[in-house]
Amino acid sequence: MTAPVRFPRFFVTSPAPCPYLPGKTERKVFTELKGPHAEQLNDALGRIGFRRSQTVAYRPSCADCRACVSVRVAAKDFKPSSSQKRLLKRNSDLVSSECRPWATEEQFALLQRYLEHRHPGGGMAAMDEVDYADMVEHTSVSSFVVEYREPTADGSTGRLVGACLMDRQADGLSMIYSFFDPEHEDRSGLGTYVILDHIRRAAATDLPYVYLGYWVAGSERMQYKVRFRPLEQLGPDGWRRLSDEEQRALIENVTSGGGERNPAPDGGSKDNTPGLQREYKLA
Repeated sequence: MTAPVRFPRFFVTSPAPCPYLPGKTERKVFTELKGPHAEQLNDALGRIGFRRSQTVAYRPSCADCRACVSVRVAAKDFKPSSSQKRLLKRNSDLVSSECRPWATEEQFALLQRYLEHRHPGGGMAAMDEVDYADMVEHTSVSSFVVEYREPTADGSTGRLVGACLMDRQADGLSMIYSFFDPEHEDRSGLGTYVILDHIRRAAATDLPYVYLGYWVAGSERMQYKVRFRPLEQLGPDGWRRLSDEEQRALIENVTSGGGERNPAPDGGSKDNTPGLQREYKLA
């Protein structure tokens, strides 16, 4: 006789300044991912818009705002744009590998360069090696670090230029956090390439989706997500695929610089920032 599955207890974080929109207050609902059914719980919560941070699953639960929208790419139906095709070709020589969730000094050094250049003053700027190890290694689900390295003539281990902490869920790959060399002169678009590679990985393993986390219409740092199509977004009635016209309009809006755009209030935080666990306090 199998033991009954216990319904998870949910908690709410204390209100804090929103990292995406100025003048807004952020609050999250969260639960622990622990025990023999942590994997199944994470899968179920992921389908209703939760994200993982170490052994916690969370979702925005703000009192006066619904700007954070969960989005995912339909991997099997994905059609790269002309620029994305060129990017895939330009970086096709990169050697990628799925590694166990074990933090390395090389990864942390790359993360520091990335944060200093792309997100100075952001929520992760104060992370040390222990914090990074906690982010990567404290997991109760199927997690991996996908490393991207430059090829070498003799087949030895090449230079690390990108990495992504990723969860393999029942219906797709969830990109928890990615970072890359922001000043590589010959490798522009590495961040986009990492997403494209995860879409390709999902399709190759018959996983239908790649979860990109949250999209906020007014947050400049999140607009890159609308470039991957077909894109689905989670609403009150469940997941809905954007029409070609809807997504084309969003892409054109980003390209033209139109619409209301707000820089991240904290100096450059990006979506899915796992951050530190201090905000998740259990009652």
